Amino acid sequence: MNQLKVISFNGQLVTSSTEVAGMVDRQHNELLKTIRGYIEILGEGDFAQSDFFIESTYRNSQNKVLPCYLVTRKGCDMIANKMTGQKGVLFTAEYVTRFEEMEKELQKPKVLTEKEQRIEMLKLSLELEEKTQQHDERITNLEENMRIDGGQEFHIRRKANHVVIESLGGKKAPAYEQLSRKAFSEFWREFKNHFGLPRYGDLPKKQFEDGLRFIGMWQPSTALRIEIENANNQQTIREVI
Repeated sequence: MNQLKVISFNGQLVTSSTEVAGMVDRQHNELLKTIRGYIEILGEGDFAQSDFFIESTYRNSQNKVLPCYLVTRKGCDMIANKMTGQKGVLFTAEYVTRFEEMEKELQKPKVLTEKEQRIEMLKLSLELEEKTQQHDERITNLEENMRIDGGQEFHIRRKANHVVIESLGGKKAPAYEQLSRKAFSEFWREFKNHFGLPRYGDLPKKQFEDGLRFIGMWQPSTALRIEIENANNQQTIREVI
């Protein structure tokens, strides 16, 4: 059995889920699913996820950034409690030993030379830069893929209804009764085509304002405007007669 690596992270002793997976002879993806299940249950209670598992990333042998978790001692306890047999016993003994060793090591007074201080500061700077870059990448990816929420979807639908009905002359206009289905169909078809969407609710959150601007500027096609005008004019003529 390999020796478990325990580090200090933001004042907490942790190990990596990749280390734990290797220690208990499980595929890392399977362990991630198990941990996510624990996190979901913790979320239903009054427990802080970060006391057990902390979201993180690592680079694999192909230098690809992949998700992982930093596992605290409490997290190790939770994983070990579900294990039985020799693997469970050995894993428990290993993580308890390594966490205790790290705790004792951190309690020792450590005086760094000037050179060591410069090296540690450089390491910290590089780690911070890497984590910031990874964080920015995750935020950018989130912004690129996040869709509008329910409130924004409702706002778009309501504004679209208002604009289309207004273009027909209002709900009491003859054109509304005769052509509303056609007008709404034309509007949503143009909206989805403009933004390249299968449905309007898939509009990216970052394009919400653009969606509102499109709605505000929308007008029926020339052919449809002629139909609307003819329908409303016919009613006017009948009223005059």
